[in-house]
Amino acid sequence: MRLIHLLIFLVFAGSVWAQQSARVRELEKQRKETLEEIRKTGELLKQTQATEKDVTRRLKLISQQILSRKKVISLLNQEMEVINIQIIDMGKQIRVLETQLQQKKESYGKSVRSMYRRHASQDKLLFILSAESFGQSLRRMRYLREYAQWQKRQATDIITRQSEINRQQLELKKTREEKTRLLASREEEQQKLEVEEQSQKDEIAQLGKKKSQLQAQLREKQKQADQLNRMIEKQIAEEIAQAERERKAREAAARKNKKGDTTTPLEERKADVKGGYAMTKEEKALSNYFSENRGRLPYPVTGSSHRIIAPFGEHQHAALEHVRTNNNGIDILASTGAEARAVFNGVVTRVFTIPGFNNSIIIRHGNYLTVYSNLSQVYVKAGDKVSTRQKIGKIFLDPSDNTTVLHFQLWKEKSKQDPEPWLGN
Repeated sequence: MRLIHLLIFLVFAGSVWAQQSARVRELEKQRKETLEEIRKTGELLKQTQATEKDVTRRLKLISQQILSRKKVISLLNQEMEVINIQIIDMGKQIRVLETQLQQKKESYGKSVRSMYRRHASQDKLLFILSAESFGQSLRRMRYLREYAQWQKRQATDIITRQSEINRQQLELKKTREEKTRLLASREEEQQKLEVEEQSQKDEIAQLGKKKSQLQAQLREKQKQADQLNRMIEKQIAEEIAQAERERKAREAAARKNKKGDTTTPLEERKADVKGGYAMTKEEKALSNYFSENRGRLPYPVTGSSHRIIAPFGEHQHAALEHVRTNNNGIDILASTGAEARAVFNGVVTRVFTIPGFNNSIIIRHGNYLTVYSNLSQVYVKAGDKVSTRQKIGKIFLDPSDNTTVLHFQLWKEKSKQDPEPWLGN
């Protein structure tokens, strides 16, 4: 019964150990991924220069670095907590095994002493004579011998198991010491980054003294953004109107067919919402597929180094205390020479130019649209079908600060969406 209890305990402990080890591996994986993000952000920081135009971008990148550093520290703390639990659990296992080992040793000693007495005196003969038959006496002696051997094997197995647990515990302690060193290192790096962030904030404060100049720049940028937004809305309205005309033309053709007219009807179209874009069956399927890939769309830029430097929506301006800015999409800082790429299969519906955003491309995916702005070159034209990850243009390299930034928007019908939750890799 004790053996059964021991086996059950070891199996349970092994299962818990495996789960905890898997958790540590997952945390280590997340930490390595976060460190890789920090490395990429560091590369982007090297690309940006401390100019008046670029200082806010640098501040955002540094802020993201600090958040990433804090995430690394949090992951390290979680790893250490799991390791501490493992050490406690292993200590419990060792104490249980030591108790079992002591019992096995005592039982084994009794068996050895009993066998010795039977071999060293007339106990063996008496043991044989007390049996009902000679065969039974032989079986008794074989039983005692095998029992002693079994006890010895059990003791050896437990010693081996205890030795392995002690080794694992020592390894865990070494791992915890390593994590402690890493934690200290990360905290030191975070402190350095916080100092750097404060330095950048001081630069922003200096820029804040030039409020009139900054406000003028902001008004001009907002004017350009409004112009881009009007262009997108105009294109959406035109496409909705065209689709509606086609839908009505089909209905008219269908009525004529009932009267014997042989006019070939247009493809059936239907909108998901009143006043929305009337889709064909093919466009409806594409729209559904686009929606199903939320969180898995590729980033609309080539290259491994890219970072969102201006998120979607309304935000406090970095240098002007009472000024808030509104972003209809996201701004992605990419590596020099990066190209824009389609995030999904679709059809190019418009290519146009807006001051401040250079060339722009609109791609329709059913009743979803994606917009790619700030392109120096365009590789596609209206009416072209594009596929996921297809390169559609080269992103403009700003010579004033040597940055490559893509402005990316995502719309559903007439409504702007936050693109970030849609992107995955």
